[in-house]
Amino acid sequence: MPPPPQMILVLGGDPAREQVAAQLARTDGLPVVVSGGTNPEYATWLFREREGLPADQVTLDYRARDTLTNFTSLVDDLRQAHIRHALLVTSSDHMDRALLVGRIVAGSRGIHLTPVAVPCGRACVKETQKKIWGDGLRAAVWVISGRDLRIWGRTELAGWLRRLGEW
Repeated sequence: MPPPPQMILVLGGDPAREQVAAQLARTDGLPVVVSGGTNPEYATWLFREREGLPADQVTLDYRARDTLTNFTSLVDDLRQAHIRHALLVTSSDHMDRALLVGRIVAGSRGIHLTPVAVPCGRACVKETQKKIWGDGLRAAVWVISGRDLRIWGRTELAGWLRRLGEW
C-alpha cells in the first residue's frame, strides 16, 4: 500500500491537464510539477493568479521532449526529494502509455503513480498498441541502461550502419 500522495505530476501537452492539476493542488495543498507544459506565462497566470497557488507550490520543468523524458528527466529529482507517491495527471487518451512508461521508470525508483485522467472529449485520439508498447520498451531500456533507445538508434546505430556500408 503506497503512502498518501505527496505531489501532483502533470504531463504537458494540453492546458486542460494543468487546469485539473491546479484545482487539485488548491483543494489538496499538494505541490505540483508540470513536465513539458504550456508556456511559462500561461502556467504562471493559471497557477498563481487564477488558482491563487503560492509560487513555491508549483514547479515548471521544460526538460522533457516526450512521454519517456517526462519521467526520465524528473525521476531522480523526485527520488532525492523522497517522493514515494504522485498523482499523475494527463489526458484520458494518453493515460495508458503514460502509466506504462511511468510505472516502469518511476517504479524503478520506488515511486507509485495514481492516475488522474483528464477527459479529452472529441479531441481524444486513441493511441496504438505499437506506440504504447514501443514507449514501454524504451522505458525498460532506459531503466536497464540509462539510455534512450530512440536517441541511441539515431546516433549510435546510424553511425554503425554507415560504417558497415563503407566496408
